[in-house]
Amino acid sequence: MFIQTEPTPNPATLKFLPGQTVLETGTADFPSAEGAEVSPLATRIFGVEGVRAVFFGTDFVTVTKEDAVEWDHIKPALLGAIMDHYQSGQPVMSGQASAASGHAEHDGADGEIVGQIKELLDSRVRPAVAQDGGDITFHGFERGVVYLHMQGACAGCPSSTLTLKMGIENLLRHYIPEVTEVRPVGV
Repeated sequence: MFIQTEPTPNPATLKFLPGQTVLETGTADFPSAEGAEVSPLATRIFGVEGVRAVFFGTDFVTVTKEDAVEWDHIKPALLGAIMDHYQSGQPVMSGQASAASGHAEHDGADGEIVGQIKELLDSRVRPAVAQDGGDITFHGFERGVVYLHMQGACAGCPSSTLTLKMGIENLLRHYIPEVTEVRPVGV
């Protein structure tokens, strides 16, 4: 098994490409070791000292390290953990655990606008940020403001504010006049 790695715009996050499907659909975000027990792979990765967060896409794993840790020190252990997992035959997600589709549900008068926002995010934004090892999902829409949740390499990335304001906000405002601003939300 050969696992490729790619840098991301976030210097604290590295993208691992195992050359196999990680998740059939959706994504899985583990911003801390709490909750990782639903995934044998995430549990194994969090077993490497210095790991702060883990994120799964369809064909990649992104790992965010603690600031005090150097990639040269933990990258071999992470490659080993990912390889050991795939050689073990265990599933990525165990039992009833499943990947998330991403977007929050929205009930209310703005349903048509929210549908357009989600469609633009799915067709234009999410594929681009997946290339960088992350995901951006719809969290809410209120009085012209779109709230987005940033995951994986996008969470805590130094260029994420620029991506939100100059990229996503401009895109949404261009196609959907009701959108006036885009803001990130924490979990």
